[in-house]
Amino acid sequence: MSPNEHRATCQTRRLRHYLMIGIAQIALSNGASSLAVAEDLPRQVTEIKNFHIPAQSLSSALATFAQQSGRQTSYDPAIAKNVSTNGVSGVMTPEVALSSLLNGTPVQFHRLNAHTLILERKGAANITLGPVRVGGMVNRESATGPGVGYVAKYSSASTKTDTPLTEIPNSIYVITKDQMVDQQSQTVQEVLRYMPGIYSESTGTASWGSGSVSSQGGGNFTQRGFASTQYVDGLLSNTQASGEPAFLDRVEALNGPSSVMYGQSGAGGLISMQLKKPTDTPLHNVTLGFGNWGRYESTIDLSDKITKSGNLKYRIAAIGVTQGTQTDHVDYHRVGVLPSIKWDIDGKTSLTLLGMYMYTPGDGSGNYYPLYGTLLPGKNGYIPRSRFLGDPKYNTSGNKEAKFEYQFSHKFNKYLEFQQNFSYDNSRRFFNNTFGSGLATDGQTYSIYGWKGNLGGNTSQIEKTVALDSRLIGHFNTGPVSQTLLIGVDYRHIDEEWGLTYDRKAMTINIWDPIVSSHPDYSAGSTDTLASYSYPSKWNQVGVYFQDQIKIKKLTITAGGREDWYDYDYHSTYSRQSVTLGNIALEPLSAPINQNSHAFTWRAGFTYNFDFGLTPYFSFSKSFNPQYGSILADGSAAQPLTGNQLEAGLKYIIPHTNVFLTAAAYHIKEKHVLESSPDIVGEQIDGGTATSKGVELSAHANVTKDLRITASYSFNDMRYTRSNNTVRRYDIYGNPLEKVPLQGKYLNAYPRNMVNMFVDYTLPRDIFHGLSVNFGIRYIGFTYADTANSFKVPAHTLFDVGAHYDFSDISPSLSGLKVSLAMSNLTNERYVGSCSTNQCYYGQARRVYGNISYNW
Repeated sequence: MSPNEHRATCQTRRLRHYLMIGIAQIALSNGASSLAVAEDLPRQVTEIKNFHIPAQSLSSALATFAQQSGRQTSYDPAIAKNVSTNGVSGVMTPEVALSSLLNGTPVQFHRLNAHTLILERKGAANITLGPVRVGGMVNRESATGPGVGYVAKYSSASTKTDTPLTEIPNSIYVITKDQMVDQQSQTVQEVLRYMPGIYSESTGTASWGSGSVSSQGGGNFTQRGFASTQYVDGLLSNTQASGEPAFLDRVEALNGPSSVMYGQSGAGGLISMQLKKPTDTPLHNVTLGFGNWGRYESTIDLSDKITKSGNLKYRIAAIGVTQGTQTDHVDYHRVGVLPSIKWDIDGKTSLTLLGMYMYTPGDGSGNYYPLYGTLLPGKNGYIPRSRFLGDPKYNTSGNKEAKFEYQFSHKFNKYLEFQQNFSYDNSRRFFNNTFGSGLATDGQTYSIYGWKGNLGGNTSQIEKTVALDSRLIGHFNTGPVSQTLLIGVDYRHIDEEWGLTYDRKAMTINIWDPIVSSHPDYSAGSTDTLASYSYPSKWNQVGVYFQDQIKIKKLTITAGGREDWYDYDYHSTYSRQSVTLGNIALEPLSAPINQNSHAFTWRAGFTYNFDFGLTPYFSFSKSFNPQYGSILADGSAAQPLTGNQLEAGLKYIIPHTNVFLTAAAYHIKEKHVLESSPDIVGEQIDGGTATSKGVELSAHANVTKDLRITASYSFNDMRYTRSNNTVRRYDIYGNPLEKVPLQGKYLNAYPRNMVNMFVDYTLPRDIFHGLSVNFGIRYIGFTYADTANSFKVPAHTLFDVGAHYDFSDISPSLSGLKVSLAMSNLTNERYVGSCSTNQCYYGQARRVYGNISYNW
C-alpha cells in the first residue's frame, strides 16, 4: 500500500468512526424509534461499558482506561507528559469514553483494529471532537452509582425511576463516593455533616459507632427539624451496619415528606443509602488506615467478572477496624464483609444477590454528661471529654448483624419493565452498662444505674425485618407527551424483642473524681433491687402506590398517591427479684396494645427546564409515620405522625460546566409530635402540631478537573404552633421548676442556622506532582436544651483539613498508589452537640485519620 493510500485509509477509518458516534448520538437523542439504527452499528461502537476514571494525569488515566475498556492503547509517552484530563464517568462505548478523556488535551486517537487504539498529537488539519454527550442509556451516569466528582445529576431515590434531579420537584442532596473518600468519613453521621437541612451529630460521640439512623423514630439524625428514617437500597432497614461508609457507594438525603413512595417516614425526610454492588469494569482496591485514639483499619474492595462473557460478576467489600475513642474505657471494634453477585441472565433480565455480616463487639458509644459541667461551668470548671461517668466493670455495648438482599429486573419490551427488591435483616444488640440519672445540688454527686440485656449473652434486643417492594414501570410517548408510569406494592414485617434487667438501686460517683461507690450484682437471688422488663412486639405494613411522570417539552409534572395499612402488637411485662419472698413476681407493665389503621398520602409537583440551565419547581407532599409502641401518660397509644409540606425552589446547572446550584423554601406541619409530660417523669404527652419553615441553599461543583466544592446554608424556624399543653422548666441540676406554655416554644436540639463548605484542590501538577489539599468549615447555630427553652446550647464553628497524594504523577509504575490524611475539628474545640433536660452530649474532639490505598 502506498503512503497516499495508507493516509486515505486512515482518514476513512476516522471519518467512519466519527460518523458512527454521530449516528449513535442522533439515534439515542431521537428516542426509541431510532434505536434500530444504533442496533446496526458495528460491535466496536455499540459495545457498552461502565467507566469511572477521576481527574488525574493523562498517563495514569490511560492505564485505568485500558483496564476498564479491554482496549489496548499505543502511544509515545512523551505526548502525555505534563498533560491532565478531567476524567470520565458513566455507561458508554470505549471510544466515547476515550474521546471524553482526551477532550481539552493536545492528544487524539484513531483505531488500528478492533482492540487497539493509537494516540497521537493533534495536528492543525485534524478533526477535534468537542464534549461527547450521547443521550439515552449510553453516556449517562448511573442513578444509583457513585456519582462524578462531587456532582450527581440523576437519582432514583425519590421517584423509584431513573430521573434527572432537575426533573424532580423536591430537594434531593447526593453525597458522592469521591466526596466520602476526600473527607475520609468514618460514619454516616460524618458523611452527612456537610448536607443542607440535616443535623447528623446532635448526640456527638454518644452514638459514634452506631453507623446509621434508627428507622423507628429517627435515632440521631434530623432533617428539617424532624426525626429521619433510613432506607437501604430502597427498603426500610434497621441494620445499623448498613451505614458503614466502607460498604456504601452513595448516600442521598431526601428532604421533606417521602411517604408516597416509601410509606412510613417522617415529615422531614429520609436517608437513602446504596450498598456496593458488582461493577461492569474490574475494580481492585485495598487500604490500610491509622489514626489517633489507637485506630487501625483495613479494607478491601474487589469486583470482576466470573464468566468469560462477563454476564456473571462479583464484588466483595470487607472491613476490619479497632480503636479507642475520646472517652476513657469506650472502644470501637468492627469486622464485616459484604459479598454480592450480579447475573445478567439475558439482555433484558438481571438478578443481583447480596449478603452482609457485621460484628461490632464494641460500638464506641460514649456516655452523656450532666448539664452542669458541660453546657455551664461546674464547681471545678468543665468535665473533660475523656472522662467516663460510668462503671468500667459494666461497659459492654455492641451488635451482630446479618443481611440478605436481592434485586431483580426484567424488561418485557421498550415500554414495560418489572423490578423487585427484597431484603432480610437480622440484628442482635447486646449491652451490660450503666446510665446517668441526675446530679445532686452539691454539684458533684452523680447517680448512675446498672442495666444489661437478659435475652441470653447480654443480648438486649433482637430484631428481624423482612421487606419486599415490587413495581411495574411503563414508558409511553403520545405525540409531544412522554410518560413514565409506575405502579407498585411493598410489604414489611418486623419482629422485635427487648429484654432488660435493671438495678433500681442508684450507684453514685463524683463527677470530678469518678470512683464507683457500689456495683450491681446480677446473680439470681442476690438483691431486691433488680427488675426485669420484656417488650416483645411485631408489626406489618402493606402499601400500594402509583406515580405518573408526565413530560411535555420542558415541563415535567409528577403526581402520585399511596394507601398504607398497618398492624402493630405490643406486650410488655415486668418482674422483680425478691430475696425475702424467694421468688420472682411477674406482672404486666402495661396492657397489651394493638394499633391498626390505614392512611392515604399523596404528592404533586412540577419542574420547568429552561434552555439556559435554570429549573424552577413547586410541590405539595404528605407524610405518615406510625409511632409504634409509644404510650402516652394517660395509657393510650400515640397517634401516627401526619404531616404535609409546601416547597418551592430553583435548580440551576450552569451551562457548559459541572456546577449544580439549588435553592429551596419550605413550610412543613406535623401533627401529634410527642413531648415529655410536665407532671410524670419519663412519660409522654401529645405535644400537638409542630411547624418547620426555612430555606436551604446548596452548591455541588466540579469547577475544574482540579477543584471540587460543596457548600450549603440552612435556615430553619421550628416551633410548637398549636398546643394547649404546658412544659416544665428545669434548673442546671435537672430539678423541675415552674410550668410554661408549650405553644410558641422552639423544638430542642435542632439549630436554626447551619453553614458549611468543603473544598478539595489539586495543586499544579508540574510543581507538586499529584498533591491535593482540602479544607472544610462547619458552623452550627445555637439550639435549645429542652422544649421549655430553659437553656441555650451555644453555636460552634469547626474546621476540617486534609491532603492526599497520587503517586501516579511521579511515575506510571506507581499508578494506583495514594496516601490520604484528614483532620476534623482542627482546633480541638470543646463543644456540646445538644442537650435534653438534664443531660448533654459532647461533640467530637480533634480526630486524625489517614490511609494508604492501592488500586490495580
